[in-house]
Amino acid sequence: MEKLNARQANDLLDVMEERYQNTSTIIASQLPVTEWYKLITNPTVADALLDRLLHNSHRIELTGESMRKLDQSDHLR
Repeated sequence: MEKLNARQANDLLDVMEERYQNTSTIIASQLPVTEWYKLITNPTVADALLDRLLHNSHRIELTGESMRKLDQSDHLR
């Protein structure tokens, strides 16, 4: 949940370019997709990376209370 530096963003883009339309990739994040762009300092790399990540993607957004909060409230016991 920290900004990617230029090297990290380029490395991730390289990986995604190799995998793009060849194999599946699963990404889990607590940060909403709408906030991902802000984590990549180079807008050109951000556009390319998010295009590869989100094109033909299946997104599952979970809602509800945090499982940690539910566990602490004796709801799960």
